[in-house]
Order: sequence, then structure tokens, then C-alpha cells
Amino acid sequence: MQHQVTTPQKLLDAKGNIAEPGYAKTMVWEYDRDDIKARKTKIKEWDYYYISNGRYGLCLTISDLGYVGGLSATVLEFGDQPWQITKTDVPLLPLGKINMPPRSEKGDVHAKHGAVDMAFLNDGEIRSLIGTYPKFGKNGEDLKFDITIYDVPAESMVIATPFDKQGHFYFNQKINCMTAKGSFTLGERKFEFDPSDTLATLDWGRGVWTYDNTWYWGSLQTRLEDGSTFGFNIGYGFGNTSAASENMLFYNGTSHKLEATDFGIPGDREGAPRYMDKWHFTSSDGRLEMIFEPIIDRFEPFDLKVMCMIPHQVFGKFSGKAILDDGKVIEIKDALGFAEKVHNRW
Repeated sequence: MQHQVTTPQKLLDAKGNIAEPGYAKTMVWEYDRDDIKARKTKIKEWDYYYISNGRYGLCLTISDLGYVGGLSATVLEFGDQPWQITKTDVPLLPLGKINMPPRSEKGDVHAKHGAVDMAFLNDGEIRSLIGTYPKFGKNGEDLKFDITIYDVPAESMVIATPFDKQGHFYFNQKINCMTAKGSFTLGERKFEFDPSDTLATLDWGRGVWTYDNTWYWGSLQTRLEDGSTFGFNIGYGFGNTSAASENMLFYNGTSHKLEATDFGIPGDREGAPRYMDKWHFTSSDGRLEMIFEPIIDRFEPFDLKVMCMIPHQVFGKFSGKAILDDGKVIEIKDALGFAEKVHNRW
């Protein structure tokens, strides 16, 4: 079930299907928007960054989803009175004009719509996230951010997953445990990110999806007591995963493949998920066992019925153990991460 691809190659064949489905630990596939056979309105491209020090966090997204684009930001605070604010500016029919980079390793994207201005700059060594989102706060405060990300691990999770429909695919890289520094301001309040305790994750995705789908995604990045970095990417429900899953552990820049995972959301199997109750994560190979205690449910639905994105992105604390490829056991307690269930119609 876990086919590893190691040979550099084009992502899509002449019919617009994934030439060799599977997973990789580095970016072996070459994505070219011109190779896609679907209509431009069907193409989905996004860069999503999550930066956090465990006390507060910042999520930033630039996306071109065909029918609409997205310039999105989320500010979160995880203290005694947790809160979050999410705002998304939605340009219509970008259809490739945002010029999302074809590679994750290098390339810039700058998107501006109205007064919202965001740029993700990447010279191959340093990633700079710079931007302004006016009237972002509950009292009309402006959001401004200037974040620098570096120390990109040698290995990450790369997945090329087909759908059971001609020309449809999900191509994705998750890079966990990058070092980050910088700050953001919300009105007069300034939030500092120190590199000693701040990590960043990138969700870089390109694809053509089926119309109605649901995915599960979980992510963790933390520093252990000895200074090592540890994290994971887990998920399922999206596309035909017979070649490989996207479940992977990360330890000091190396990746360790897992089999299938289950999120154990209370009430989910009965059709009534209780997102703020404790979740129980397990993997089929017995190498991941986690309890997840929710803090914030970032529920920001976009629902036009025929077109929708209904996300429950839940931030909280993971406690449990994970087993690396060599049998080493990693134990964590109250490490901040997130897990989500998202339903889409696009």
C-alpha cells in the first residue's frame, strides 16, 4: 500500500493523469499547469503556512481555486481565554492569473485584491511572508505581518494521489518543523516569534478535484526536551490512496512512513461529530497513538450550497507516543497541533 517514488519525473502523463501515484520524501515530481487537461475553472492551487510558538499562531493562505481565489489569514491565541479571527478576501475567477509557483522549493507569489496585499517570497533558502490585511480585527484593527522561515528539513511528505475520474488528481507537499522568526501586529498589539520556540509548516498543493469530497488532516510540529524537532502529517479520505497514504512522522529532518490512520472524532461515525470532545488517534501499524484535547474549533464555513467549503479545523494539544522506523519511541505531552475535517463542493 505504500509505494515510494524516488525517480524524478513529470507528474502527469499525456492524458492529464498521475503517471506514477505514490509518496516521496523529496519533491521528485515536476508539476506543470500546462499538462492539465481539465478546464481552468477546475484547477486548484494553494500555499498555506502555519506559524506558532505554542502560545499564539498565524495562518496565511494564497490560493487560486479556479472559480475564486483566496487571500486568507487567521490569528489564534491559546491562553486562558482562547480566541481566533479568520478573514478571507475572495477575488473572482483568477483562472491562473495569480501565478502560483510550479515548485515548492523556490518561487514567489504576490497577490493583491482591494487593500489586501500578501506576498510569499522564496529564494530557495529563505521564505519571507509579508503582507497587510486592513480592518481585520473585531474592532477594525489592521493585521500586518513580516515572517521569515528557514532551516527547511531535508525530508518531507510529498504525495501524488489520483481520483477515480479521468484527469483528476491531488498533488501535495507538507513541510513540517521549519524554523520561523518575525512578528505580526493586530492594531497596536504586537506578537513576536522567536526562533528558539517557533516552528512553521507549509501545505503546498496543486490539483484537480472531484466535485464533492471530504478530507481529514492532522498536523503537529514541536520541539522535544532535548531540542530535537518532532512532528507528523496524517490524513485520509481524499482520492484513491491505494498506492500510498500521506501519513508520516518527522524527527530531526528525517521522515518515517506510517500506514493508515484513524482520527477517532467522537460521534463522527454516527454522523454527529463532537469536535470539542477528546479525539483518539491511532495508526493501523500501531506506531501512532495520540489523545487530542481541543482548544479552538476554527469553523469558518463558505456555503453557497452548490459550492461550499465547510471546515472544522480544530487546534489543541496532543499527548501520546509515536514509533520511528528504527523502533525509537517518541513520547509527547500537551504539544500544540491541529486536526480537521473539511467537506467541499467545488
